[in-house]
Formats: sequence, structure tokens, C-alpha cells
Amino acid sequence: MYDLSKVVVTSSPHIKADDDTRSLMLDVLIALLPALCVAVYTFGPRALVLTVISMVACAVFETIYNKIVKHPNTIGDLSCFVTGMLIAFNVPVAASWWMVVFGALFAIIIVKMLFGGLGKNFMNPALGARAFMMASWAGMMTTWTQPHASLPLFGTVTVTDAISTATPLASMKNGVLPEGTQLIDMFLGQTGGVIGETSAIALIIGGLYLLWRKVITINIPAAYILTVAVITFLFPMGDVSRVQWMLSQVLSGGLMLGAIFMATDYVTSPVTPKGQIIFGVGCGLLTVFIRYFGGLPEGVSYSILIMNTLVWAIDKATHPRKFGYALDKKKEAQ
Repeated sequence: MYDLSKVVVTSSPHIKADDDTRSLMLDVLIALLPALCVAVYTFGPRALVLTVISMVACAVFETIYNKIVKHPNTIGDLSCFVTGMLIAFNVPVAASWWMVVFGALFAIIIVKMLFGGLGKNFMNPALGARAFMMASWAGMMTTWTQPHASLPLFGTVTVTDAISTATPLASMKNGVLPEGTQLIDMFLGQTGGVIGETSAIALIIGGLYLLWRKVITINIPAAYILTVAVITFLFPMGDVSRVQWMLSQVLSGGLMLGAIFMATDYVTSPVTPKGQIIFGVGCGLLTVFIRYFGGLPEGVSYSILIMNTLVWAIDKATHPRKFGYALDKKKEAQ
């Protein structure tokens, strides 16, 4: 017989969850490791240095803020380290270390903590930091180096250190595929670009890990990537085949990084399955629109940030009807 005196009865819902914020963030960090390894192989140890500096800066700023407002330190949930790694993944390897520190300051203090901390920010902190750095240091944010160039660990990258190169998207902005760059290079990450976006295969591996761990669902990444693929296939630019143009658009730039790791952010994405699909489609439409008609060759960051501001409306429009919910008189009359 069971000892009923040891049974604790609580009200519903009776949910048992082994995952907490810390374990989820740890899974995201693990999923980002393949892209980090490829970045270090492609761009050298400077990529690792910038990543570590960014992660440490985010932890320091979050700790300082919590000290000032006399709140318990929240760095134990690991979310600041995820933000730090994503900030580093969104800057070129030629960027100065102090720039990622300012990016970390903006992401943690302005975007995250001033809005109440994790769970209350209305935009992705890492993308907010990228937009801030792009507006503040556009030249440095668009200075690309060739893969396997010899770069200093901490100092300023000069012309003698590396040869500047164009990213695949910069070439495709003019309707031509990048000369000398094959689809396999984009797939493996052997092209110019920011630290964490170049290797599609590494990001896909990380995404599959997150799906396996049930940290994310397929809704947003699939809707996002498929939208970009369909539109670029139907409306190619330049004198190239539709398939080649579409694959080049999908494999290059920050599409994989944004669709898998930033558009799926729990806090800044819809909670309903239908809303997630709408969110992903919206991100895809805006990305192609900015790539085709905007002043910048890339549109992933701004498309996600714009859609972040519409999440409340998407959730409201796609919220399922409650069981037993009575319609108001006006709707009943219709």
C-alpha cells in the first residue's frame, strides 16, 4: 500500500519538465560549437579571441547591472554567454576587440536588462547589438578578409595583414555570382563574411542538434529558409540559372545563422505554431526584399528585428480559441 501521507496534491496543470533555462542555453552553446570550430579554421585564432572577449564582456556587464540594481546575479542561466557568442558571430574577424565589447554593452544593458532581463526584451539582444555596431562602425562591420589570412590576435587588422575580399552576397547584389566561389565553398564556409555565418553545414548540424534536443521546432527555420528559396527561385537576378541563384542566396550570408539561432529565440518569437510559420515567412519576405532593393546586401538582421516588433500582433491573431469561450454579442449576431 502507498503511504498517502507522503503524497503531495497540487492543482493542475501537472507538468514535469527536466529542462530549465540553463540547460536550454547550454544546448544552444553546444549547437554553436561546430560553427565556431569552422570559424577558427577559416579565419584563425582571432575568431576565437573575439568570441571569448564578447562572452566575457556580456557576463561582466550583466553582473555589474545586477549589482547596481541589487538583484541576484543571473549569469548562471548562461543566456548572456549565448548572447556573447552570437554577437561575435555577427562581426567580421577584422573587427577590433573593443567593438564587440561595446556591442555586448548595448545588447546586455540596453536591449536586455533595462527591459527587465531575460524574458522581457522585445528584440533579440545579439541582433540589436549588430544593428548598433553597423550604425556606429559601418566601415569596420563591412571589412572582410579572405579565408586563412594571417591576422594578429588583438591588434588592428591592416592591409598588410590580410587582403580584403567581397562576400558572396556583395557580388550577388549586382546580379552576378561571386567569381571563383563555388556552392561547395559556401556550404563548407570557405568564403568571406562575419565570423559565424559562412559555414552552412556547421549551422545545419547545430540546428539538427537543437531539433533533436527539442530546444527549437522546425516551424520558423523551415518557413524562413523555404520562403527565401521560393522567392529567389522564382525571381532570379542576372544571367544565371534559377537553381544556382537560389542555392547561392540560401547558403550565403546570415540566413542559416539567423533562421536557426536567432529567429527561434523563445522571447522574441511567436508561441503558436501558426504564428511561428507567419513569423518565418515574414522574415523571409523582408530578407529578400532588403537583399534585392535595400542599400545593404544582407537583410537577415533587420528582417528579424522588424518581425520581433510584430510578435505581439502575430500571437494575438493566432491565439487559439479557448474551450468554452463565449463569443460577444456582436460576433454572435454576425
